[in-house]
Amino acid sequence: MDTVFLYSAIALTLLILASLYRVVGGPTVLDRIVGVNVVGAKTTVLLLLIGLIYGEVAMFVDIALAYALLNFIATLGATKFFLRRRSVRLEDEQAPTKEVP
Repeated sequence: MDTVFLYSAIALTLLILASLYRVVGGPTVLDRIVGVNVVGAKTTVLLLLIGLIYGEVAMFVDIALAYALLNFIATLGATKFFLRRRSVRLEDEQAPTKEVP
C-alpha cells in the first residue's frame, strides 16, 4: 500500500509543477492568485500522503491543517489587497458599456 501512496505523491508533485505554470505565466493577477491557491491545496494533500507513507498521520494532519489555513488567509489577503489597489478589475468592470441616447 505504501507504493500506491508513493506513486500518488509523485504524481501530485508533478501536478504541482504543472500548476506553477499558471502562477508564473498567468495573464492576470487573479489567475496567479488562483494558481497559488491550487498549489497550496495540492501541497496540503501531499503533506497528508507523506504522513501516510511515514505512518505518522496525526502529526502531518496538524501540519496540513495549519498550512491550509495559512494558504486560505493568504489568498484572501492577496485578493483583498489587489482589489483595493484597483489593479484587478472584475469582469463586469472590464467591458465599458456605451449608452445609446
